[in-house]
Amino acid sequence: MESLAQKYQPLLANDLAINDFEAAATGRMDCVDNSSNTTTYLSILRDIGELDGWSVSSPRVRKRFNFTAVHWTAVIIDTETGVSWSVDSWYRPNGHLPMVMPLRSWIAEKKAWEPPFERLNTTPRSVRALCNAQ
Repeated sequence: MESLAQKYQPLLANDLAINDFEAAATGRMDCVDNSSNTTTYLSILRDIGELDGWSVSSPRVRKRFNFTAVHWTAVIIDTETGVSWSVDSWYRPNGHLPMVMPLRSWIAEKKAWEPPFERLNTTPRSVRALCNAQ
């Protein structure tokens, strides 16, 4: 859905990943933008019947009062188990798959590309690779 949006809003292509490498880029998005957009995309998928077994929740925040570490993510909930999952698109460039992991682990600041979540988020394997991914 991000790639489709980018066709109509070309500046979205400037949203590379994280924020450190695109500070002056017009169109760059922060984690609040990414979590809001991802929540919207997930809601659209739900509304057209493509998220069976999942419900969409409001975005969640960790470290709300720490200006240098505050971070937001979109959230979906497994309707069978009740487990909430983070769907975090901020770590990857616009149009790439988001990082997914249980919300509890996301809040604990686990890394989605490290064990035990690397099988869910197969590439890249490091923050350096995340930032270089296109």
